[in-house]
Amino acid sequence: MTQNTAWTNVEKAIFNLNCLKAISPKKIISMTDHELSEAIRPSGYYNIKVKRLKSLTAWWLENIKELVECRKSAQATNFWRTSLLSVYGVGEETADSILLYSLDFPTFVIDSYTKRIMSRHFHIPINTSYDRLRSEFMNGLPEDVVLFKEFHALFVRLAKESCLKSVCKSNCPLGVVQK
Repeated sequence: MTQNTAWTNVEKAIFNLNCLKAISPKKIISMTDHELSEAIRPSGYYNIKVKRLKSLTAWWLENIKELVECRKSAQATNFWRTSLLSVYGVGEETADSILLYSLDFPTFVIDSYTKRIMSRHFHIPINTSYDRLRSEFMNGLPEDVVLFKEFHALFVRLAKESCLKSVCKSNCPLGVVQK
């Protein structure tokens, strides 16, 4: 629900789902498309997101037992990442976010914040592909879920507090970049 949406609107959609007692995969999959679209309306593009949310929820219900029981290796991560990427509406960032934050698989999330900081402060071209930038982190850091989560969270914090979309603020710990 977060794609192309302000977080405050995502919170409204989650609130609506909570009011309907529909914050579970089984509840979401049992809702009609109309019920679900009304609940997530604040997130925008709700008709498209209904299909995506139901597709992801169906995948989750089909795979969760095996996912929880599986050994979290690089090979398993690649298998489940490929599986997630085959789900309607799931892209690389979403797949990696689910694997890392929901399931504790060792993968690194690349988002616009990461790209912005790497471009401004480490001279990585802003148009570097997701896979290339992800590979740099995966190959350059120890395979550690806690480290990956913390590292990514620090990128998000830095981008929100100092390395803003239009300019780096003077409090940027990496140094101000003039545009």
